[in-house]
Amino acid sequence: MTEQSPLLVVDDLHVAVEGKEILKGVSLTVQAGTVHAIMGPNGSGKSTLSFCLMGHPKYVVTAGKILYKGADILALSPDERAKQGVFLAFQYPTAIPGVTIANFLRAALRGVRAGEVPVKEFRQTAKTHLKSLGISETFMNRYVNDGFSGGEKKRLEILQLAVLSPELAVLDETDSGLDIDAMKTVANGINALRAPARGFLLITHYQRMLNYITPDVVHVMVDGRITRSGGPELALELESRGYQGFKPHIEPVSV
Repeated sequence: MTEQSPLLVVDDLHVAVEGKEILKGVSLTVQAGTVHAIMGPNGSGKSTLSFCLMGHPKYVVTAGKILYKGADILALSPDERAKQGVFLAFQYPTAIPGVTIANFLRAALRGVRAGEVPVKEFRQTAKTHLKSLGISETFMNRYVNDGFSGGEKKRLEILQLAVLSPELAVLDETDSGLDIDAMKTVANGINALRAPARGFLLITHYQRMLNYITPDVVHVMVDGRITRSGGPELALELESRGYQGFKPHIEPVSV
């Protein structure tokens, strides 16, 4: 990838789930070092886009392209995309009783690297990120998301992001279900992980998350399409106007 090449290009993407078209021609470009926020109401296709970028088999691409670092990744499985540096933080992370966070993170890092991760190196990496994110080291001994609050689940997603260090981080409604203190903690973690070589795609319902994370670009998604893009001020306009004024304009078909 040349210095000027985009990290991610989504070109006229159409996606169907169980035969129903959800994305109806989504296009966007993410440069390394930038944060893009995608805002939209329930059912607009935001989460579909995130799962599609990660390669979930349920989401069928019927047209369009996804180029990551200049290469088409549509044929790659989710684990292959992860090895390439793509990361997805889930809106509803799954609990895994009996598996400690330490073992889970080390296994994930081993999978992404496709090689062994020495215990000493892993412990030091984890300790560094726990400290920077303000998370107690005892957190590593708990079972993955087992009995976790919403804030704890989202902190674990950000810890995974820090440990795995992807180049493209897709965060699917990371603010969902968080109180204001948990949201600030998660936002601070994301801000700490912003880097020149890393791009973020931050999917959210509300402007409130963007009070703490200033995006470079805001996209409005309604009915499976990006209907408008702009700077951070667009999120404030959405807050005051709502999504009603951003519905896609469909030209009538002549018969």
